[in-house]
Amino acid sequence: MIELIFTIDYEIYGNGGGSLRELVFEPAARLQEVFRKRKIRFVPFVEVAELETIEAHGTDPAIDLVKQQIRDFYDEGFSPALHLHPQWYKARREEGKWRLDYSEYNLCILPLERITQIVDRSLTYLREVLRRPDFTPFAFRAGNWLFQPTQPAARVLAQRGIRVDSSVYKGGVNRQHKLDYRGARRNGYYWRFTERAESASPAGSLLEVPIYTEMVPAWRMLTRKRIGLQQRGASVAADTSTKLLSRRLLDFLRLWYPLKLDFCRMTIHELTHIVDTVILEDRKHPTSFRPLVAIGHTKDLIDLETVEAFLAYLDEKGIAVSTFEDVYPRCE
Repeated sequence: MIELIFTIDYEIYGNGGGSLRELVFEPAARLQEVFRKRKIRFVPFVEVAELETIEAHGTDPAIDLVKQQIRDFYDEGFSPALHLHPQWYKARREEGKWRLDYSEYNLCILPLERITQIVDRSLTYLREVLRRPDFTPFAFRAGNWLFQPTQPAARVLAQRGIRVDSSVYKGGVNRQHKLDYRGARRNGYYWRFTERAESASPAGSLLEVPIYTEMVPAWRMLTRKRIGLQQRGASVAADTSTKLLSRRLLDFLRLWYPLKLDFCRMTIHELTHIVDTVILEDRKHPTSFRPLVAIGHTKDLIDLETVEAFLAYLDEKGIAVSTFEDVYPRCE
């Protein structure tokens, strides 16, 4: 059985560029309406560190709209999840631009005390936004997918009631940050983990439901749609994009590359091709459960026609759209 979980990272550009209204609130509202009409739900991974910092500095008047939208997500069953870019917590504002603290870019390499402070602070802010002091997000996604080294961050999250991580993408490599998810390719569609998020451990306290990927020739990444979105982002975040590309050149120079199931960056042909492949596998082994996590970013959501076409395709194929709470009992 196949079920698809739509997740969207609810955030502006990585260097703090862009407006909340244009890059977060408006695209999320459009997507929310599409899903409402079909009576299905997506999972918004709310990047709370940037929202709290933006609110504290009073730099974007749309913050109140965003906070109300997060409350609407919760009230309508969209189940806000926790997303963290910790470099925001020590950010400062200079000459109209954000200067983020990249020494805290990877939550997992920070001291235990600092990890605990950041996780607790993020949960406190999310609860204040929702006006629900007892709220605990069901799922977590690390900023830039950096969930290595997994401990002790995973233990801190599990102790606070988070049950699912969705940071891993099979085949992923980021040499600059010593990220290597290639070992996850040995696993199935989900697994429990302890010491390393990409390594299955049946007694693990957290469940990994990874962003679904397909290993493809590197040239398959060079579609007009994907390049256009990258150029759109680079026009706002040029100062970091050039540096990032130069540092990550070796990561991209691979014969085979992990293509994420990204409903914002992929064409309808790419999306349906990936799911068609899983359907064929499912027919051969129909007793296995196959939750597929699709990813998107509000800042990339400019093509709702493709999203609607993909939803129509899933409906035609009899593939349900679910949330992490829906699939969790079947992953035990």
